[in-house]
Amino acid sequence: MTSSERISAALNHSEPDHIPYDLSGTTVTAITKNAYTRAMQMRDLSTYVGTDIVDPIQQIVTPTEENLLYLKADCRRIGAHRIIEYHKTKKVTGSIIEVLDFYDCRWIFDPEKDFYFNLVEAPLAKYESLSESLNKVKRTNWSEYKPLLYKQLNEQVANVGTFCGIADRNTAGLTESSLRIRGYENWFMDTVMDPEGVEGLLDLIVEDKLNYWDAVIDWAIETGNQHKIQVIAECDDLGSQTTTILDPALLRQMIIPRFKIIFSHVKKRLPHVKTFMHSCGAISEIIPDLIDAGLDILNPVQFTATGMDLVMLKRDFGKDLTFWGGGVDTQSTLNNAKPQQVKDEVKRIIDILGPGGGFVFAPVHNIQDDVTAENYWAMWDTLQEYGKY
Repeated sequence: MTSSERISAALNHSEPDHIPYDLSGTTVTAITKNAYTRAMQMRDLSTYVGTDIVDPIQQIVTPTEENLLYLKADCRRIGAHRIIEYHKTKKVTGSIIEVLDFYDCRWIFDPEKDFYFNLVEAPLAKYESLSESLNKVKRTNWSEYKPLLYKQLNEQVANVGTFCGIADRNTAGLTESSLRIRGYENWFMDTVMDPEGVEGLLDLIVEDKLNYWDAVIDWAIETGNQHKIQVIAECDDLGSQTTTILDPALLRQMIIPRFKIIFSHVKKRLPHVKTFMHSCGAISEIIPDLIDAGLDILNPVQFTATGMDLVMLKRDFGKDLTFWGGGVDTQSTLNNAKPQQVKDEVKRIIDILGPGGGFVFAPVHNIQDDVTAENYWAMWDTLQEYGKY
């Protein structure tokens, strides 16, 4: 089977020849630079990652095509960079790097002590009222970025071939972006004291997302590449370790209907695609609502969160959802356990999520900086050996 066929079988809940593997098909199924370098060095593979950084905030890299082939990765990412002109727009003072994202949220990174960029300034935090400051939100004019966006997409699609092409988001999700624009404490207070302002900000973000997706889909249609896109990937962390980040009733009122707008819009223009959503945390209570909103694929399947038992998820939602992730826990096992423990957990999860298809292997979120080369290869080797149907 080709990778595209393998993913298609999994998405249609049938068993392919092997459980598909995703590394760097999205910015939430990737690997950080240091972890990647160590892992590749261990097997004498190239550590080169180029100068184009898809997501500098998370310090993740896109492996070379040669390494992706070696790693039998079934997916290839198609999408704008998180900081679309990172090398031109970053400011460097001593060892500190500063960037502004699409919404003018300010981030800084000191490679001498930081693993990732840290948010240091929310542009609307200084205003007393969210409702009265919505006109201050920076908007992205995608027609202005069209030449650069098309250049990036053309370069990325050249590697899709017979792999699964994933059209990936460019910014964070609806609640995530809101929190970063308004400031965390302010926004949570606003959900109670200024719900109209919260919904107004959410509408602006939805509009920006629709404009981005239209730009990507226009490119795909104009260049005849629409059928190379099998999946479109969105994201919003709606859960904590123990609960949803807001009362489920508020999520059903404010957030999920807006994702339905996004999913419906994309599927209307690309009817063949499957919708992917990343949400960490304890979200089992709202999974039925996400399915009703048009969700096909759930990531990262954080099975250590409350109510996210894998046996239950497979039983209750396995006919409706593909589980893309959950292959090994990144908070405890992949980073802290012994290689044999990693192998044992990968086997256990394959036994739960693998039967009947509907499973694409990836860890719970990106492979982080604290993952050893030994544990990466323990995970990968076990998938290759034990993931055959």
